[in-house]
Amino acid sequence: MPDFAEPLERLIAEFRRLPGIGQKSAQRLAFHVMRVDREAAMRLSQALIDVKDNLRLCTVCNNISSSELCIFCADPRRSPHSICVVEEAHSIHPIETTRCFEGRYHVLQGAISPLRGIGPEQLKIKSLLERLADPGIEEIILATNPTVEGEATASYLARLLKPLGLKVTRIAMGIPVGSDIDFADEVTMLKSMENRREV
Repeated sequence: MPDFAEPLERLIAEFRRLPGIGQKSAQRLAFHVMRVDREAAMRLSQALIDVKDNLRLCTVCNNISSSELCIFCADPRRSPHSICVVEEAHSIHPIETTRCFEGRYHVLQGAISPLRGIGPEQLKIKSLLERLADPGIEEIILATNPTVEGEATASYLARLLKPLGLKVTRIAMGIPVGSDIDFADEVTMLKSMENRREV
């Protein structure tokens, strides 16, 4: 027999599907939604639907965007000479908080992970190589996570890109090994960007 009324049980079950949300957190979120007025609940549901209906990937860098180009690719003030390669779109934010990188980005949409069946062909590497046809690109910064998968991805990209005559650098290991780049604080991220090394 369920602990709560069926609509509330369903909402708790849906919240539990979210990453990092256990039973207790799911219950707190569900009870919060139940307590707020209908307009607040409608805003939440509309925001969820808008994310699904109105977001897509940037046609250049694969970042999340509401139009054909993301805010970084559309910004003429961003330097076209360097590209910072990240695993996921949410990894851009910690880099941007440092205010030290003025180039463009490329989102791989994952990392090489043979155990999960993810090889280079499942990542957005081909579109990165296509971007390198631009003779103005001078440096590729590999800002993948300092995990086994991130290191494997960075090593693979370094071997692929070095013969093209580009400067290929890897962010410094100011970020703890085994963590995700999106959990790094501003100072750690700044030091990682400042101390990147050529690979």
